[in-house]
Parts: sequence; C-alpha cells; structure tokens
Amino acid sequence: MKRGLETYSPMQLGTMRIFFAFLFLLPLLFKRLKKFTRKQIKPLLIVAFIGNLLPATLFALAQTEVSSSMAGMLNTMFPIIALILGTLFYGAKTEKHRILGITIGLLGTIGIVLSGDSDFAGDNRYSMYILLAVIFYAVSINEIKYKLPDLDGVTITVFAFMIIGPFSGIYLLFSDFSAALATPDYLENLVYIILLALGGSAISVTLFYLLMDYVDVVFASLTTYIIPLFAMVWGVFDGETITLVQVLFMLVIFVGIFLVNKKKKKLKE
Repeated sequence: MKRGLETYSPMQLGTMRIFFAFLFLLPLLFKRLKKFTRKQIKPLLIVAFIGNLLPATLFALAQTEVSSSMAGMLNTMFPIIALILGTLFYGAKTEKHRILGITIGLLGTIGIVLSGDSDFAGDNRYSMYILLAVIFYAVSINEIKYKLPDLDGVTITVFAFMIIGPFSGIYLLFSDFSAALATPDYLENLVYIILLALGGSAISVTLFYLLMDYVDVVFASLTTYIIPLFAMVWGVFDGETITLVQVLFMLVIFVGIFLVNKKKKKLKE
C-alpha cells in the first residue's frame, strides 16, 4: 500500500486492489453459480461491500497519515470487536476462558508493538478509518459464520468479488489518472498494487474464509495477533533484530491463543 500510494490516490489504490482481485477470481465463478440462492444475497452484499471494498479503501486512506505502529495496535481490536458483535447480534456463546485468552493475546500483541517501533505519530482522525475497517471486518466474518454456513470459503470469496469488482471497475474507468501517470514510477507501483490484490486480497481472503469452515469467529479473528510475529520475522530478513522482550511477548500471544482454542471438559454423567 505504501508503494502504491506514492503514485495513486487512496481511492484508486483501494478500487484497483479489488478490481485486480476480481479479475484473478473470475475464472472460478462459472462452476459455482449453481450454489447461489436468493437468501444469500443480503449476507453476500455485506461481505462484499462491508467486508472487502470499504476496508480496502479505508486502509489505503489511513495509510497516508497513520504510522505502522498505530495501524498494528488498532488491528488487534479485531478479536474483541468480533466477539462483542457475535454475542450481541448473532447469538454467539463465549466461555470465560476464551475472553481471558483474547485479553492475554491482546496484551502480548500490544507488548510487541510497544517494544519495537513506538512511533505513534499521525492524524488521529485517520486512525478512526482503521478502527472502522476493523469493525466492518468483524461484521463480515460473523455474517459468514452465521448467515452463510452452506457456502465454502472459496465460493464466498468469488461471489463477494463478483459483486464489488464491476463497481470498482466503473470507478476506475471514470477516475483521473493524469497525476499518477506524471510520476516516474507509476508502472512499478502498479505492479505492487497487483501483487497486493493477488496476495493481500484474492488469496489471503480466500484462505481466511476457508478457515471459517473449520473454526469459529473468535479463533479465526486471532489471526490478527499473528501479524506482528510475521512482521518481526520479515524484519530479521531486512537486517532488524528480535529482542528477548519481544520473544517473551510472542509466548504471551501463544498462551492467549491456546486458551481461546482450549476445549471445555464435559462433566461425566
């Protein structure tokens, strides 16, 4: 996103990300059309617009002003928000040990962020865009789990992007690219957006929705806690070092995930 924003506007980046992912997924549509039913229209619209299109543009807009540390911190609100929304609006039941696990994992993630890059500079108004996107994500995964149980993850992804792909294409068709084409690296940065569309949208969204076939909303949302761990590993390849404190916070995250996934023992009759 950072490289793409060097050339393109946040709206252009967000819609291009969706449009290229739509093109990538298009060949998978035809053999899945028979799975579509009218009762799935409403939840699919929610997953498409609220779970994908709006977050893609909101994150691109926020990235212009918000530091990576702040973005990481706000992302960790995902499991808690997903848990609250699931309990209030979808009738989900949550045990105490799962709430404890989410809290411990959140503390571990915050610890990793604070022990690394602690630059939280930026416009707080733009931070709200990320928080809003996280809320949209939480609504979307609850819709998938409780309103689309008959569809597999790949089919949900394909249907969602078939809905928002054309909308993104129409926006791009009437978008002004004169400023972007005047920059020296517009082709190179376009390649970064295409990679973001394939890896960060088409493939990763499909894998995440497939995960929803096997686990519940709370556990699936914990993937957010893993993001800082991967960021640290990539940092090592980029010449950065991992401190003992960060390793300890990694273990805290894994403890939290263990508690969330712990099965409650049934009492003997």
